[in-house]
Formats: sequence, structure tokens, C-alpha cells
Amino acid sequence: MATVTIDWRPDKSADTPIYQQITNFFQHQIATGNWPVGTKLPPQRQLASLFTVNRSTVITALDELMAVGLITSVRGSGMVVSGNHWSSLLAEHINWSQYVKAGQFKPNSRALQKINQFETDAVIRLSTGEPAPEQFPRPLFQRSLSQLGERLTSLNYTEPAGILALRQQIARHLQKVGIQTTAANILITSGSLQALQLVSMALFPANATIYTEAPTYVKSLNVFQSAKTHLAGVPMDSQGMAYWQMTPPTRDEHAIIYTIPTFNNPTGIVMSAERRQQLLQYAQEHRLPILEDAAYQDVWFDQQPPQPLKARDSAGNVIYFGSISKSLAPGLRIGWTVAAKPVIDRLTDVRMQTDYGASSLSQLVLATILADPEYETYQAHFRQVLRQKASAAQAILQRYWGDFATWQAPTGGFYLWVHLSDKINITKLFDLATAHNVLFNPGSIYDFQPNHYIRLSFSYETSDRFERGIQLLTELIHANFDV
Repeated sequence: MATVTIDWRPDKSADTPIYQQITNFFQHQIATGNWPVGTKLPPQRQLASLFTVNRSTVITALDELMAVGLITSVRGSGMVVSGNHWSSLLAEHINWSQYVKAGQFKPNSRALQKINQFETDAVIRLSTGEPAPEQFPRPLFQRSLSQLGERLTSLNYTEPAGILALRQQIARHLQKVGIQTTAANILITSGSLQALQLVSMALFPANATIYTEAPTYVKSLNVFQSAKTHLAGVPMDSQGMAYWQMTPPTRDEHAIIYTIPTFNNPTGIVMSAERRQQLLQYAQEHRLPILEDAAYQDVWFDQQPPQPLKARDSAGNVIYFGSISKSLAPGLRIGWTVAAKPVIDRLTDVRMQTDYGASSLSQLVLATILADPEYETYQAHFRQVLRQKASAAQAILQRYWGDFATWQAPTGGFYLWVHLSDKINITKLFDLATAHNVLFNPGSIYDFQPNHYIRLSFSYETSDRFERGIQLLTELIHANFDV
């Protein structure tokens, strides 16, 4: 793959912005065929030095070119030419970058974009919060599909709130954790992430404050921020959210509490039963709705966690989000929201304006699986395997990182929340690791301030591949940091 030689320099005295001059030059070289498809561009720092400009100016120009498809990022090769003469002509008439940047939805952080881009089978994925492929319960799905095949007559749109049979099965399933509800109070969504987006669009007024644990999963998303709301981090202790450290909203302010009380992502902390009751009382006193994210409700090892907040919610203040993504199959894209009927009706109306419901086939499959007596057997085995993988992961960390890292033993969930020595630059380690095909999640993407944590997933990879990933990270740490 040839790398171009550039003799041109931008004219800093011209009225045209420098980044636009760079964009125009690159576009011309591609359009005239001087830089054919596949040509490798110099690295950003080299371009910045060559043009004697800030790196941010180069990045702005490259973003413009990527937006119209003239260049692309190739793992291991950097930026290469991907467009041709026709896309270049289009770029001369439509500046797609202006449209890309004008959207209301905020982009992911650089780290998350990189994680999403590189989560492939060629990479050791210590970042992936999914069940391992080998834990997929084929017999359950085969029986379900066989039964459906005999009686399936159509795959039309479902009822607005979701297929009744599935909502009835979910209501029955939730009784096991103490939530007494009916199908009328359940909305089926395309995963719990869609539920968060629906709530942010339908229920949050502009400039509302969202109180949430610090750190928390939702900090790594821009769903709430894109809805023009403000996240306010609330510290945690070993029992969960330290709610008394909130600043109560005034009468004219709108505020909501978002919490992951069961196996908080990323820390794994489980809110105690006593703290749950205290938080409910505090929220009721201050008229604060609660969004309870229970994605990991069923993913416990030895002891079932305390009942959800929703099970103790006598006033109807809690909106409960559940999902099958962590305990069965994320590819089904099925989640559910449990709330008061007016809330369900409002969310259903908004969802019908954006799509006509989650996959009807996925809903039918899940309804059949939840009704299968063997589902509970599968769940018990799933938890046993996960417990073993968590134990093996901790033994591996102790062997390799015992001198410069600490963590708390998880009682459920998918993750180890690992504190590394201050001598380790986590941003640099992340970049080094991705260059060596190892992915982990930097802790700062979940927090409201920089920290020295990383989140390691033990759920997805085998224990052997987990150890190989830790070996590679250990080599990088010792080669680049004084530990």
C-alpha cells in the first residue's frame, strides 16, 4: 500500500480557512486520480507538522473527507483513500460534514467509537458485556422455533405495546423477584437501550437533571445528554447510591433518579435492601421519579440480590427497565418497561412514531422460551458457569497484576472493576492494547471525572483467552510504565 508524498502547503494568508484548504487539496488529488483508491495517507501528527498547523485542524479536514466517503480508517493501516472521482464531485456540491455535525444526537467518545469499531472475533474482547457464544442455549431455541414453525401463520406488526403472550410471560417472570404487575403495564422494546431513549424523548423536559450513580453505565452514553438534560453524579459506598449527597431540586426544577441498583455497571455494587427502602422514601419525599435499570437482575452467582425497587414501589414512582440481553441472547433485541399505565401509554405512542415495535419473531421466540420449564434449568447452569469464569478471572489477575491492581470480588454481573496503579497511563495503555488486538473499557468513560479504573469483562471470552489478554496487557504495562 503506497503512501503519498505531499509537497503542497496551505496559504495561511488566504481568506479560506486552513482546514478547508486541506480538504480541497486532498479532494483535488483524489478526483484527478493522483491518489488512487487504497493510497495510504500520512499519520495525523505528520500531516500537522508538514502543514505547520494544529492537529485539530488536520482532524477537522479529515472528518470532512470521511463524511463524504473519500477516505476511511483501516485498522493497522491508518487513513486510506476509499473514494473516487464521482464521490469527489459530489463532495464539491454537498458538504455532508456540516449535516453530520448538525444532528442533535451527540457522538460517542473516542474510546467508545474505537471499542465499537474493533469488537471483532480477531480481537480479545475484555470489553464485551455479553454472554459467551458457547453458553447459547441451542435446545431452548430449537424447541421454540420448532413449535412456532408448526403454528406460525404471519409475521405482521404486533400490538402497539408488544405481543400479549410475551407481556404475560414477562409479568409471570417478574413475580419471581417480587414485582406484581400485569401485561397492561408492560411495554416491549428493542432492548432496554431503546427504553432509555423513549423515556428521554417522551418524559424528560429540557434542562431536567438526571441524578445517577458515579460511575455508571449511562455516563458512557449520550442518550440523556442528547435530550438536553444534565447528568449529576452521586457518589456510592458499598451499599449503593449515597442519595443524601444529592442536592434536592427546587419546586420549579425537574429532576429524575436513574439507578442500576443490582450489579451496577461498571462497579458491580449491589444496593442493599435497607438502602433501597431509604432511596424510595427519599424519592417520594422529594417527588422524584426513579428509573430502575435492571439489566443484570437475573445474573447473580450464589445469592439472589434484594428485591428490585419496583417490587417495593407502593406509590408508582418507579419505571423499571428489564432485558433479556444479559441472561439469554442480546441478538433477540428484546427489553421491557414496567410502569404506571399513563406512562406506558405515552411511551407506546412515542415508540409507534419511531418504529412499529420490536421484531415479532423475536417476541414469539422469547414468549415460548420463557414458558419452557427448562428455562430455569438453563438459568441455573448459566449462573454456575459465570461464577466459575469470575473466579478464574480473579485468579488470573492475582497472578499477573497482584502487585499493581486491586478489585472487589463480584457477586454477579459480568465485570471486574479494577483499580490500577497511578503510574499507569490508562489512555496510553488503551491505545497500546488496541494496537495489539486487546480491548478493555477505560473507567473514565463511566465517570464524571478522570479515574484510574478499567472495566474487564469475564463473561464473553473463555478463561484461556481472558488470560492471554491479561498476559498481553501485562507485557505492555511492564514495557511502558514503571511498575
